[in-house]
Amino acid sequence: MTTTPSSTAAPGPRKWDARQWGILCVLSGNMILDALEVSLVLLALPTIGADLGLSMLHVQWLLSGFAIGFAALLVLGARVNARWGRRRSYLVAMAVFAAASVAGGLTDDATVLIATRVVKGACAALTAPTGLAIISTTFREGAQARRAVTVYSMFGAAGFTLGLLLSGALLEAGWHWTFLFPAPVAVALLVFALRLIPRDQGRAEPPRFAAGLLRDRPLLRASLGAATLNGTYHSLLLLITFDCRQRFGWPPWQTALALLPACLPLALTVLFAGRLVARFGTARLIALGALTPAAGCVLYTWRPADASYTTGTLPALLLLGAGFVFAFAALNMQATSGIAPEDRPMAVPLYQTAVQLGAVVLLPLTAVLVTRADSDRPALLLVLATAVLGVLVALTALRRSGTTTSRKAPQ
Repeated sequence: MTTTPSSTAAPGPRKWDARQWGILCVLSGNMILDALEVSLVLLALPTIGADLGLSMLHVQWLLSGFAIGFAALLVLGARVNARWGRRRSYLVAMAVFAAASVAGGLTDDATVLIATRVVKGACAALTAPTGLAIISTTFREGAQARRAVTVYSMFGAAGFTLGLLLSGALLEAGWHWTFLFPAPVAVALLVFALRLIPRDQGRAEPPRFAAGLLRDRPLLRASLGAATLNGTYHSLLLLITFDCRQRFGWPPWQTALALLPACLPLALTVLFAGRLVARFGTARLIALGALTPAAGCVLYTWRPADASYTTGTLPALLLLGAGFVFAFAALNMQATSGIAPEDRPMAVPLYQTAVQLGAVVLLPLTAVLVTRADSDRPALLLVLATAVLGVLVALTALRRSGTTTSRKAPQ
């Protein structure tokens, strides 16, 4: 999830020049790479578990390990940028990311695999916000910067879908390729970044932490709502992925196609997210974005034992994907709507950390319940409870929004 750039953008021409296009392509390519890291590994988990003799409880750390690394370094990322400079931070993170991809692709040791995933998540925690910061100084404030962020976000949303399709193909050659594939892509982006990303002009001051951020209700509600949405999304996809492989006996490419309804809608609609928010407001969309995944969890939890993919799984995936379509941009905007400009460099990492913590907490708990129970029902009930929590948080915000509107109406 991304947010709008700060208001410190340098002046620039109305139309993007070749260098601006090049920088945006590099940064957008990095967004694709970060999204690929999740969907590539998600689809490979059953294959890796079977090959290395790992249960879902152990193999899921390849997914949640990336989220742990991402969450652990996000808040520190702005300080690293201030100390090292944006360019150096970005380049070092990309180089380490490529090296970790090679190390992960060449090992059969589960501990090493998980360690490389944590390292890559930490690298992504540097490159993602640094990319936004570079956009803020490369593109002119206003419409030009908004268009750049829209393109940047669109590639991030499309990356998850692309990762599913690539994973289905790469797994035919062996699961090691799902870890090796990002390495040459990262190296190519690094080469172009060396030529295109501008050097820092002076040393930046590290952002200050305002204690009031922890008491900001819109930020806290958006953070909790995004955490429940992200945790629900990844945990339900984890369960469905294993179900497709174990109950239906589908090969990876077929499982990849089966999961597309959960991610393709966001990739197709992210360009129109701003218009959707302008039309309906953040509170309504967040509430709708919380209700649809909860409904999907209900349908999937109580599906008939002999339900087919079309009747038992597809409706849940569509409702799960709809949650991100409705709430993706709205949550980002609500998180920073009442934050002073000088506090946003710290508020945004706090929000994004909460997003990752949803997966960090819920994925292992889901895997524990699946491993220790005779069915997936206890795990599904946990995921459903998390989705319901998101609904309650969203309805609270919706009620407050309605109260504010009614009070202002007579004026």
